[in-house]
Amino acid sequence: MKLLRTIRLDASDAFVFERAATPGEWAVPGAFAFSHLNVTELTGKARAAFRSGFLGIETLGWSTLAEVVEASNAERDAAVERLAQQLVQNFGAPDLACARPAAAEEIDFSAALSDHPKGMLVAVARRWEDGAIRETFRTLTPSIGPKPLRAYAFLEVDGEEPDEEVDLNAIGQGFGPRPKQGDRS
Repeated sequence: MKLLRTIRLDASDAFVFERAATPGEWAVPGAFAFSHLNVTELTGKARAAFRSGFLGIETLGWSTLAEVVEASNAERDAAVERLAQQLVQNFGAPDLACARPAAAEEIDFSAALSDHPKGMLVAVARRWEDGAIRETFRTLTPSIGPKPLRAYAFLEVDGEEPDEEVDLNAIGQGFGPRPKQGDRS
């Protein structure tokens, strides 16, 4: 079977999220972590986690990307048990007996997202729409051929277009030349 593990290609997760997942943790989408919050009021790092984070089940930290990896049945069972413990300790589940089915469902969902070749990267885009959390998943394919500057090429395989558009020209127009030292105009 295949599951998702957190991966860090650079240091950005440590700056983007309040708590970054440790690379190599079992990962789940983690939308349940926001179920008790008014997500329309999230700002800063909490908003970044909502919009684009996978939840590492050991640290409850966030990762921008998750990697498809091989997993044994014993590893899957251990991941379910650890997530069930986290649901009791941190998310209000009354006991492990109640938490295990929810944890198994979340791990099984991660397994369904892992129906790709080993090493494939997965990204999530999450939004609030019509009173519910909606998630879109994309895969990032390893680059073919020489890799002088990048480890992965971005290739959309499945999913929708993001809801936002960024106009770099408009953003850049707000930045003129910097005033010289002592020039206050």
